[in-house]
Amino acid sequence: MSETTLTLDTIISLCKRRGFVYPTSTIYGGLANSYDYGPLGTELLRSIKNLWWREFITKRTDMVGLDSQIMLHPQTWVASGHVGAFNDPLVEDKVTHKRYRADHLIEAWAEKKGQEVETANMSLADMANFIVDQKIKSPDGNELTEPKAFNLLFETAIGAVSGEKAKVYLRGETAQGIFSDFKHVVDSTRMKLPFGVGQVGKSFRNEVTTGQFVFRTFEFEQAEIEYFFDPETTSWEQLMEDWKTAMWSFVTKTLGIKEENLRWRKHSDKERSHYSKDTYDLEYHFPFGWKELWGIAYRTDYDLKQHQNLSGENLEYFDPQTNRHFIPHVIEPAVGVNRLFLMVLFDAYREDTERGRVVLELNSRLAPYEAAVFPLLKNKPELVEKADQLFKDLLNDFKVTWDDRGNIGKRYLYQDEAGTPFCITVDFQTLEDNTVTVRDRDTAEQVRVAISELPSMLRSKQ
Repeated sequence: MSETTLTLDTIISLCKRRGFVYPTSTIYGGLANSYDYGPLGTELLRSIKNLWWREFITKRTDMVGLDSQIMLHPQTWVASGHVGAFNDPLVEDKVTHKRYRADHLIEAWAEKKGQEVETANMSLADMANFIVDQKIKSPDGNELTEPKAFNLLFETAIGAVSGEKAKVYLRGETAQGIFSDFKHVVDSTRMKLPFGVGQVGKSFRNEVTTGQFVFRTFEFEQAEIEYFFDPETTSWEQLMEDWKTAMWSFVTKTLGIKEENLRWRKHSDKERSHYSKDTYDLEYHFPFGWKELWGIAYRTDYDLKQHQNLSGENLEYFDPQTNRHFIPHVIEPAVGVNRLFLMVLFDAYREDTERGRVVLELNSRLAPYEAAVFPLLKNKPELVEKADQLFKDLLNDFKVTWDDRGNIGKRYLYQDEAGTPFCITVDFQTLEDNTVTVRDRDTAEQVRVAISELPSMLRSKQ
């Protein structure tokens, strides 16, 4: 495989060409920072979510799942601090009136100059002074306004009668549904500390994005866990390390990502959220830089206390062993599923210049299809009938796809780009001895395999 420089544009082109991701609403001119997941992208995204759920919820006796509403009572976001302090530093081009994130413009300037600037530690005033001192302009070359705090919550309203509608918000994170349902979970499951609650779902942020494809969008999917514990009997430092190990293992072993493309970054005191006692980001080295993939924070008892104070409801946990009533503390690992998706594509992409092909070397558990079934010729009824029967048999236990378009070589190239590990061809020899030609995606080698052995071969790669 070649070592060509991989760019974001290359992945965007592949995604559109092969049906992983499309820009949304293109028949109406599109919608900024919004994307639809196509047939292959939907399968890949679902595989990532299913693996995350199995690894962190199903396989653990100390975890349960939840699926809370997208629109919660608006007081939820007052208690969480999102209404008052969920902001991005916004600047505006004085001529075009286009809006940008001040920190992103500063980072782009620093990258061009070959410098490193830690924007996470900058206040709005610091950013304003930096932009003036360094004469930073908008991408169109115009003067910028001073940075202002821009709230990221999406507002909407419920109610059928105009004037009687109540303001609500699309959730900015999935975590708050877990906190507001904490007492219900304890009472209905009788889970004992320490235990966690996880959920996967859509979140929404009205943020100024920077054209990084599905890395940062208005609508995105999160997989979040709130792991509750008693700080008097459980070490938060040890819990943090245990979860960091589990996160690293999931990315490197379950998803098959190369370790050299990953790193941990500890938040500085100024960068860290006010409710967090310690925060780390697991970062991936994208072509546009090291970016946050998965965050983990020790949120102490901040969230449950906030909701208890504002709602007036008692959210304490009772420990029957010690007869203590107290507010549990929380470790929160939270990941953007769309960022995992993009990381997987970057890490799997290869260009095989010797054979003139593009290959997605996806882990078999992630690949949209584990195998593709071909009849050698689609105008030979006996081959089509045999291949169709094999395809239907494999469908019972595996993710397989059917392909009879064009010549066999073009089918191989299509499946290589789709990340399909194996191509199974039914040919004339199949009619004689019930064997098929199996082509390996990564090596392009072909071997004869008995049809009866195909299930065990495919399972060995799962």
